[in-house]
Amino acid sequence: MSPPGKKRSRATVPDKEGPAAKFTKSKTQEEEESMMPAAKERNSKPVGSGTGKTTKEACPSAQGSKQAYSHWLMKSEPESRFEKGVDVKFGIEDLKAQPNQTACWDGVRNYQARNFMRDMKVGQEAFFYHSNCKQPGIVGIIKIVKEAYPDHTQFDKKDPHYDSSSTKEKPKWSMVDVQFVRMTKRFIPLSELKAQHQAHRASGGPLKDMTLFTRQRLSIQPLTDEQFEFVLSLEEKQS
Repeated sequence: MSPPGKKRSRATVPDKEGPAAKFTKSKTQEEEESMMPAAKERNSKPVGSGTGKTTKEACPSAQGSKQAYSHWLMKSEPESRFEKGVDVKFGIEDLKAQPNQTACWDGVRNYQARNFMRDMKVGQEAFFYHSNCKQPGIVGIIKIVKEAYPDHTQFDKKDPHYDSSSTKEKPKWSMVDVQFVRMTKRFIPLSELKAQHQAHRASGGPLKDMTLFTRQRLSIQPLTDEQFEFVLSLEEKQS
């Protein structure tokens, strides 16, 4: 039996330093966009059976042959925010408090983000990114311990992420199970990542095409091995 689901609503708008941005919709914009007609669903890469891919939008993996990724960045909200009376807060400390420090990553309602989750393999690592909060940025490392399978929240009418168009015979949304690995040696803020991204755009460094800045609203983002290793090296540097 999978760990109890955590109500994680994904970032509505690109993260900003400073106070959290106000929400104007009950669902995140990426969720709202994902509920649009099927034409949009065809724009992504499908695979597996878990969080949801189907939107082939302009993204590294959608250009030409499909690119395989082995590292990820996964966004979640560490500060309380209520959707339909349910607090969708789930920060890294919440994950650490779960049995075996493991939980299912439910609630993703964007096709491309879902598809990325369907690409995930057991043992792959991801950065845990605190999103839509006063200080967005990378706080830790998690690993995939169960590959994509149907997200139970899509069938729960009381859940903020219920989808009446999804059936158990043909589930639209998927999730994976993740486990806490460790905290990063220091908090790596969005502002620092952005500065590196801008520098690399000029120099041709590994972060020049980082999805965090080219597809800001995606809550599940792929990282090349080079990007992952470079970001990891930042924890050794003084902020």
